[in-house]
Amino acid sequence: MTSTVEHRFVEVNGVTLHIAEQGQGPLVLLLHGFPECWYSWRHQFAPLAEAGYRVVAPDQRGYARSGQPEDIAAYSMLHLTGDVIGLIHALGETGAVVVGHDWGAPVAWTTATLRPDVVRGVAGLSVPPVPRGLVPPLASMRSLLGEGFYQAYFQEPGVADAELALDLAATFRSILSNSSGDSPHTDPPRPWVIPEGRRLLDTMPAPKELPDWLTEEDIDVFVREYAGHGDRAFTGGLNWYRNIDRNWELLAPFHDRGIGVPALYMAGDRDLVRAFPGMDRATAALRTTAPGLVDSVTLPGCGHWTQQERPEEVNAALLDFLAGLPA
Repeated sequence: MTSTVEHRFVEVNGVTLHIAEQGQGPLVLLLHGFPECWYSWRHQFAPLAEAGYRVVAPDQRGYARSGQPEDIAAYSMLHLTGDVIGLIHALGETGAVVVGHDWGAPVAWTTATLRPDVVRGVAGLSVPPVPRGLVPPLASMRSLLGEGFYQAYFQEPGVADAELALDLAATFRSILSNSSGDSPHTDPPRPWVIPEGRRLLDTMPAPKELPDWLTEEDIDVFVREYAGHGDRAFTGGLNWYRNIDRNWELLAPFHDRGIGVPALYMAGDRDLVRAFPGMDRATAALRTTAPGLVDSVTLPGCGHWTQQERPEEVNAALLDFLAGLPA
């Protein structure tokens, strides 16, 4: 077993993916969300590797050190799940446990749905599996939360891209702090909604000090990881949002296929995702959408950044889940 996290690049589906890895044994893939990278799993590498697992966390397509295709349509859910399957095979493995947080969770859930022959088990942090609605999801959210809903704000190419890339350190400080369980903005949790004529970061005042789980050194790492794409630092990640309705169309043939592999769901009770319209129904329907559900864990006082805010509890739940999977 390697005692430190090692880094390298892997070619998958025509895109160069940067990966961080540690340990030997059954493969566990850790998929980050927005706006993050492999580093959001910094607290999980050693505990999982020491327990006998090969831990691999990629920068997903469009993020940090990984390649950033120009075409917005190259960030559909079929591309993202294809990257997961391609990466598993590129690593010389035939199967893996896939763990995702934020956007990484839908990728994990969907990969488990489409390829249960490859995914041995799946865990989602923050975002539960959401049943397919009758209308395109952006239209539904716009009708409920207006054009100020952040996912609608992210649709116009170049707008949020320029705002978030203007000052990387300020962006990470504001987004990570204001969406954590330590923020007054998550008591109660509420989705990001931007008043007309304002910007996303206008709704997130710069923190006077960082929460205890986040350091200036952590901010520096996120900044370094994103700096390579210049003024397009966030464009790849934002393009995932620009495929939300396309995903709804592409995944129509699989709308009633449940997640049959063993599954784990974890989220904080102060996570802003819990405040999205319909999310209470999605969590209540977990055993229907994921018949293989082993456990659903709620972390009191935890915000959106689950594995960063509560690493010990997340690691314990993951290790229990992994230990219970069939060999």
